[in-house]
Amino acid sequence: MPETTTPASQTLSRGIRILEELADARSPLTIDEIAARLGVHRSIAYRLLRTLEDHRLVSRDGSGAVSLGARMAALAAGVAHDLQAEALPELTAVANDLGMTCFLAVLDGDDCITLASIEPRHAVASVAQRPGARHPVTVGAPGKAILAQLRPADWPADAPAGLHEEVAAAQASGFTTSHDEVIPTLQSVAVPLALRGQRPAAIAVVHVATSIPDTEIADRLQRSAMTIREAFEG
Repeated sequence: MPETTTPASQTLSRGIRILEELADARSPLTIDEIAARLGVHRSIAYRLLRTLEDHRLVSRDGSGAVSLGARMAALAAGVAHDLQAEALPELTAVANDLGMTCFLAVLDGDDCITLASIEPRHAVASVAQRPGARHPVTVGAPGKAILAQLRPADWPADAPAGLHEEVAAAQASGFTTSHDEVIPTLQSVAVPLALRGQRPAAIAVVHVATSIPDTEIADRLQRSAMTIREAFEG
C-alpha cells in the first residue's frame, strides 16, 4: 500500500497550523488572514478558531483580531521546565546587563524555536522575541549556534553550501552573529548551549544597534551558558 503524506487528522493539523501562524506573527491576525495562510475558506478558519477559543488557546479582541490565548502560556510552561527554570535567571541578568532582549532557543525538527525570552528592565526600547517564535535553523545566529553542535549529515537537506564555512568559523570563535537574516534591521549574537540529554540549544540576544562589540556580547553569553550548564547538569 503506498505511503501517504496526508495528516491523520486534517482538522487537528489545521488547528496546530493556526497556533504556529499566530506564534510567528508579530501582531494579531484577522480571520481572513488566518484563512489565507492556511489556504482554506473563511468559514473553516472560523470553526477552527471557535474550538481553539473554547479551550482558551486563542483569544479575540474587540475588533475580532486573533492572538494566542492565556492557556498557551500554561502549556508552554511545561515544556523543558527544568531547562527554563535554570536559564531564566541568566537570561534576565544578560538582558539587564546589556540592555538587550535575551532568549533561549532549541532545535525543533528543522527549525529553531524560542523557548523563553526576557526583555531588559530599564531599556527605553527593546525588541520583542516571543516564546514559540520559530524560523529555519539554517538562518539567524541562534540557528547557526545550534548547527555548530550537529554533524553536517544531520543538517536540513536544503542548507546552503556556504553555511558550512560560516558554522566552521563559529565553532572556532565560540559564537555566531546575524544581521537582517530573520527580521530586517535586527542583529543577533548567540552562543551554543550543549546540555547532556537535551536538544541542541543556544542563548542569544537580539537588538537593533549597539556600541558593544560582538565579542564582548559573546563573552557575556558564554559566561551565562557555562552557569546554566553547571546548574542543569549538577
